[in-house]
Amino acid sequence: MRPSDNRSIALRQPILAILLALGDDSMHGYAIMQALEEKTDGRERVLPGTLYAAISRMVAEGLIEERNPPKNEVSAGPTRRYYRRTARGRAAARDEAARLRALLRMAVAQDLVPGISK
Repeated sequence: MRPSDNRSIALRQPILAILLALGDDSMHGYAIMQALEEKTDGRERVLPGTLYAAISRMVAEGLIEERNPPKNEVSAGPTRRYYRRTARGRAAARDEAARLRALLRMAVAQDLVPGISK
């Protein structure tokens, strides 16, 4: 994938969802799942198996990076892994949003989007 290149490939839905849920914050996996569900009013969810497989791929592709946990974090169990979107991840999300915007324009033109008229 080459962000900011017209030939970049579409991101899979869970990858885009994770990038958007992260925003410019650092979060651990469970917080990413919660943020996604909260920010979409429960319309989008990612299951733990999908989430952690996607996170692994995203780290390998440079879309997100692992961060140190906050100094004030107290955990009775193992230390949580935190992730943050990279510049490459931000560019990939921006490119995908532009691709989806073009598709949305087509849907609006065909009167397929409730609440948005031509």
